[in-house]
Amino acid sequence: MEMNYFKKTGKMMVAACMLAGLPFIPGTVSASELQTQMMSVQMESTTLKELFDLIEEKFNYTFLIRNNDINLNERISIDMSNRSVEEILTTALKNQHADFVVNNNRIVVYKSSSNPNELRNAERMVAQQTITISGTIVDAVTGEPVIGANVLVKGTTNGTSTDFDGKFSLEAPAGATLVVSYIGYVNHEVKATSAPMTIRIKEDTQNLEEVVVVGYGVQKKESLTGAMQVVSNEKLLDATSPTVENLLSGKAPGVQVTSGGGQPGAAGKVVIRGKSTVNGSTDPLWIVDGVIVGTDAGSLNPADIESMSILKDAASTAIYGSQGANGVIVVTTKKGKIGKATINASVKMGVNQLHRGNMNMMNGEELYDYYKSFANQDALPSYFTEDLRNRNFDWWKEGTHLGFAQDYNVSVSGGSEKIKTYTSVGYYNEDGAVKGYDYKRYNLRFNVDYQATDWLTIKPKVWATRSDVMDQQQDLGAIMYVNFPWDSPYDENGDLIQQYRPTDWVNSDATNYLYDLQWNYEKKTSYEFMGNFDFDIKFTDWLTFASVNSYKYNNILFKGYNDPRSKAGEADNGLLQDKTTTSYRVYSNQLLRFNKVFDKHSINAILAYEWNSYTREIKDQTAASFAPGFSVADVATTPKTIKGSQEEWAVQSYLFNANYAYDNRYLLSFSFRRDGASNFGEDAKYGNFFSVSGGWNIHQEEFFKAKDWVQQLKLRASYGSVGNRPTELYSQYTLYAMSTGYNGDPGAVIAQKENKNLTWEKTYTAGVGIDAILFDRLTINLDYYNKKTTDLLYKVPLPGVTGITGIYRNVGSVKNNGFEVSLGVDILKGGDWNWSVAANLGLNRNKITELYGGKSEIITANAGTSYYIYMDKILTPGQDVDTWYGTEWAGVDPQTGAPLWYTTNEKGERITTSDYSEASKHQTILGKLSPDFYGGFSTNLSWKNIDLSAVFGYSVGGEIYNYDRSMYDSDGAYVNYNQMNLRDDWNRWEKPGDIATHPKAEYGNKSQSSKGSSRYLEDASYLRLRSLTLGYTLPWKIQYVDNVRLSFSGENLFVLSGFSGVDPELPAEVGSQYKAGSVGVAISPYPQARKFMFGLNVTF
Repeated sequence: MEMNYFKKTGKMMVAACMLAGLPFIPGTVSASELQTQMMSVQMESTTLKELFDLIEEKFNYTFLIRNNDINLNERISIDMSNRSVEEILTTALKNQHADFVVNNNRIVVYKSSSNPNELRNAERMVAQQTITISGTIVDAVTGEPVIGANVLVKGTTNGTSTDFDGKFSLEAPAGATLVVSYIGYVNHEVKATSAPMTIRIKEDTQNLEEVVVVGYGVQKKESLTGAMQVVSNEKLLDATSPTVENLLSGKAPGVQVTSGGGQPGAAGKVVIRGKSTVNGSTDPLWIVDGVIVGTDAGSLNPADIESMSILKDAASTAIYGSQGANGVIVVTTKKGKIGKATINASVKMGVNQLHRGNMNMMNGEELYDYYKSFANQDALPSYFTEDLRNRNFDWWKEGTHLGFAQDYNVSVSGGSEKIKTYTSVGYYNEDGAVKGYDYKRYNLRFNVDYQATDWLTIKPKVWATRSDVMDQQQDLGAIMYVNFPWDSPYDENGDLIQQYRPTDWVNSDATNYLYDLQWNYEKKTSYEFMGNFDFDIKFTDWLTFASVNSYKYNNILFKGYNDPRSKAGEADNGLLQDKTTTSYRVYSNQLLRFNKVFDKHSINAILAYEWNSYTREIKDQTAASFAPGFSVADVATTPKTIKGSQEEWAVQSYLFNANYAYDNRYLLSFSFRRDGASNFGEDAKYGNFFSVSGGWNIHQEEFFKAKDWVQQLKLRASYGSVGNRPTELYSQYTLYAMSTGYNGDPGAVIAQKENKNLTWEKTYTAGVGIDAILFDRLTINLDYYNKKTTDLLYKVPLPGVTGITGIYRNVGSVKNNGFEVSLGVDILKGGDWNWSVAANLGLNRNKITELYGGKSEIITANAGTSYYIYMDKILTPGQDVDTWYGTEWAGVDPQTGAPLWYTTNEKGERITTSDYSEASKHQTILGKLSPDFYGGFSTNLSWKNIDLSAVFGYSVGGEIYNYDRSMYDSDGAYVNYNQMNLRDDWNRWEKPGDIATHPKAEYGNKSQSSKGSSRYLEDASYLRLRSLTLGYTLPWKIQYVDNVRLSFSGENLFVLSGFSGVDPELPAEVGSQYKAGSVGVAISPYPQARKFMFGLNVTF
């Protein structure tokens, strides 16, 4: 048997070849040393390893044990008072038939039957010439030195630790293997060299998550009883999106992120565990550095984020009470670290390109042939002549270009035990792939931790941003899809035609949008400032006081200008709008924290008071009659409108949370919060919310500890309640609005009827979960939940004679239940090759269980959009909140080519009809918007200094209404619009007997086949490659430079989908033009752009 298979039982690693030189005289040469050292041991059902650790600690010995010789987990009981170490060891090893020797404070334990020659062979292994090995240990990503890392010669106890600069030096045999270990990092092995070495070690995200940020503090992951997910900084390193919301896509189960679209700077919409409301907000609550900032992350710079914790169940979110119904996202920004100042500079540059998806518009030849295929050729206008086939202007190409994006960030981090600081500045600039859309953002952050005294820590923070959005375009439909390819905005000399509706165009009703865009624009500049003054007071080791105090200021300046020469400004002889929106948020939390460990019991608890208030003021004015080219109000000769508004609300809260653990095995947690909000009347102003949860760390049980292939196995269960407030601020009051009144005289009229009894929308959630880590490689998280939302906040319609549209009431209930799974596997780790894969899946089932007044259904016309799409949504018990309701498409009559729909005859039988008016009288449930399941998967592969990572997102099931098809696949209905090519698996009826997907085309489409029906409901499933990154870290060190990393990233490289439109992942609501997208209707969206970025990251 080889002599290099030994392991050490203490804090150091495997040690074998140091046995060289030990004489094989068991129990004689060194026995006297152990005979004179006395100790007392009273240990019941302990292990050999625990006994060895005790002797090591007491007498400074090091134990060396050959693998497989000794069972270190054998249970023994010893009760020996004032006995020698030799006697104690002899007794303990009796059942193992083992013996031991001592040399130079090393106790070597071996089987008594071992061949003496095996031990003697070890002498030759260390007889080699030793050399001095030196080097520096640095973080593989940041390049920062790792202080206190352990460097060990593999197979020995010969080792050292790195100093303040991450440097080390030790003597070792030539060609030895070094093992580097440090808490929070993956163990790394490397061959030693005589030249100075730079060793880069990688963070172990599994270990980093041992302590995670939760509500109002941090907690060991092993002691958590709630469902949550952590997205670490490592997963955000090469991110190319400027908005935080989009970074979460595909990263966590049960978290659905709808992109903000390709418009630069547009934030995505996040929904956690499905919709729990009908009228209320579905946005999660965002917490930044302990401060409630609202339902979005604002202009937070992704480069400043250390981690994001996604809290999903009642056990995690109940502590946030009325604001936690839609989940909570806790963001922690970077802080200074003890050590020399570290400067990190990163640059990312690249291009973005719009993609058409599956919506391919016709060119001049294709459009001409399409019109010539109409069944009623005699209806075609006289201008449809053969020469049109040769005229082809690409409006898509004209409206788009290769955009350019650049992202610069510089941060300085460092400090001492007394004071630690983190400072960063950032600049992001993106020229959109659609001409005229631009976005800029400037960021500044300053975080300080100052240990003023032994009992006082002061932690001020400052965050400031400015963002500029320039919009010089109109609706995309008017730009790229509507206009004929036969019409060009340029004359024969290539000059822009100076007419809004060129008279010589084939379609004289179409607009030359480029004409207005010579002068017109919209611009929005936003300023965001947030200042924190936080401090901690330490009364004792187990009792502290924490104070978090924040002021957040937002100022949005909007300017819209229509030049008098433009069509849009023609009627008013020029029009200017100046709108200023200013908001203030004041937040304060005063918290007392108790944390005590005694014997096997651990208790931590908080008691806090919280105040959160918000004020917003809007000033809006428009002016008309300008001299061309002037866009300031002073030049206007006609003031037009002056408007203004102010709103404010406040919430005060009392909260309590306690966590108890016994022997780190049995866990119990309880939370209670009482919120008072200004949204409600006096009798319903306060609401109470709670949660109770428990956990069982099975792997900590004595009967389970012997299973060394299980590192963690935990069961969790929780139950609790959270709440939601109405979007309307003053539902408890009767409100009045100014009107022209009677006979044109101004006066006040009722705009809202009061409801003093309106109360909180409450969501009760029960859930169970399993967390497991197996074989030190496989991580599994499973969760099942059941949510029921009662007292739904809904605006109940009122009769028109009242003069108001509706009144908010608590009516009905919604139920969500679902399953989530997250898997991670480290296939290769620790050597030159490292490879990990991860996947997550979220499945949510949503249904309405009750409506107000015993109603059986509520129909939302046009699916809640401002467009006449002839497709509704329905709220009815037993169905999803987002259920489609409309006319059901039955296909094409193979004999006549006429469109068919389903209807109901007098006998109640389902039959088909070609009469749309008749079919539309018998609408039915057609499907749902919500996906069946969704999630993401990723892979990270590295070899030495090269790494490759990919993130995919997917969604399966659900249907979206493709309104674009009703206009651009209209069977001849929209004769002044360009049309889209038929997909490969579609075909149009031409003659009797054809089995076709499309009816016969005719000019004007009298058959009404393009009216709203399930014909245009399409499967929303997709698979998207969200990001792909190739990185390279320089293996050598440059003077004054600790780390250099190069990367190339691609974003949204491809999407696989059967959706016939531009993008099945519709943009979230970002302004009124995207309202349709937020409810599942595709109307000429700004699709996500492909982005290619080159990155350089340097650490000094």
